Amino acid sequence: MLEPLNEGFLSRISDVLLCGWTCRHCCQRCYESSCCQSSEDEVEILGPFPAQTPPWLMASRSNDKDGDSVHTASDVPLTPRTNSPDGRRSSSDTSKSTYSLTRRISSLDSRRPSSPLIDIKPIEFGVLSAKKEPIQPSVLRRTYTPDDYFRKFEPRLYSLDSNLDDVDSLTDEEIMSKYQLGMLHFSTQYDLLHNHLTVRVIEARDLPPPISHDGSRQDMAHSNPYVKICLLPDQKNSKQTGVKRKTQKPVFEERYTFEIPFLEAQRRTLLLTVVDFDKFSRHCVIGKVAVPLCEVDLVKGGHWWKALIPSSQNEVELGELLLSLNYLPSAGRLNVDIIRAKQLLQTDVSQGSDPFVKIQLVHGLKLVKTKKTSFLRGTIDPFYNESFSFKVPQEELENASLVFTVFGHNMKSSNDFIGRIVIGQYSSGPSESNHWRRMLNTHRTAVEQWHSLRSRAECDRVSPASLEVT
Repeated sequence: MLEPLNEGFLSRISDVLLCGWTCRHCCQRCYESSCCQSSEDEVEILGPFPAQTPPWLMASRSNDKDGDSVHTASDVPLTPRTNSPDGRRSSSDTSKSTYSLTRRISSLDSRRPSSPLIDIKPIEFGVLSAKKEPIQPSVLRRTYTPDDYFRKFEPRLYSLDSNLDDVDSLTDEEIMSKYQLGMLHFSTQYDLLHNHLTVRVIEARDLPPPISHDGSRQDMAHSNPYVKICLLPDQKNSKQTGVKRKTQKPVFEERYTFEIPFLEAQRRTLLLTVVDFDKFSRHCVIGKVAVPLCEVDLVKGGHWWKALIPSSQNEVELGELLLSLNYLPSAGRLNVDIIRAKQLLQTDVSQGSDPFVKIQLVHGLKLVKTKKTSFLRGTIDPFYNESFSFKVPQEELENASLVFTVFGHNMKSSNDFIGRIVIGQYSSGPSESNHWRRMLNTHRTAVEQWHSLRSRAECDRVSPASLEVT
């Protein structure tokens, strides 16, 4: 015979069935167990179980206690328990305990809600101590909209002219007294009938004396100024006035037109750069004036005196050259077309330049062949359209380099150097290397590309082929 179950053990079993969260050491209910208290160094995790006993369970327990007390007083007499001679409980006590367990389970099932709502609190992490402080989530920072984000940028920090931060807030008189670079007189007007913008460069005054960076300038008392005009952001299609010799108060009185739609003209910025011509060294930028055309009445037109401000570009560009390359593997011929050049550096004060192009073939580090175009008088935007052919076997093509040098023709002395580029094995820059690579990948097809001219020193520094030519 099995020993009758103890009523206290059955009550524990009922608690286990009614509450799924129990102490894993003593099988007691989690909200009453005191045997597993953590030390001060242990971390207590509260959740996701309910922090307090559900209301329906507390109500049922109180009702059960009341029912048990009534039942004990009325139905079960208070008589001492009689055990069997072997110390076990009688069968009547066992049946009473089983009936009490069944009644309690049935009464709780009838009172338990179908879907109990459990208040789950946030998980809290903390160290158990005498004073426990729950850790609260930090306050989220304010999110920035795109407008707020870009409003924090300061464009002046990213400007090339970082020393000109306060120019916009200064008057022309204040700019003149601060930089002392002189003033420029010019006018603009848009022709709606012919869709072109006319820019008139009138005169300048109070220009500073010239500056020589290499000590080669002979006349340090007078400047040889001229003005370059362009519509930003397009700096390639620029115009330039003639050079006025030995004066700090030049009078230009020259007009230039730009074929551009009216709406596009309003989005451009007129840039006028005053440059000092020097025959024996690089031309030096004196100052500049920038006028956003959206701020002026283009149709009505107008003229202004504007103070010159310093430019981040101390030296002017040397110009650009348009070339075409074509290689014929079957004939072993490398064909070169000199198409045109534009905005070349002016080498003659009176009549601009008389430019021509010299083409030199270098195999490895040995000069093989030299050819040159005709020179065009009095222009800085020459059109050549001349073709040249060099015999280069296919096995020698990888070691070949072409050196293009632009000179200003001078009958009285040596020709004036304007600019140079190198294309081939020892290219002078990424643009030149890209042109040569495109030509190698497309045999029998002419490949055209514009190239910006470089100084002799720059080419000699990066290309050994430039050192082998004159």
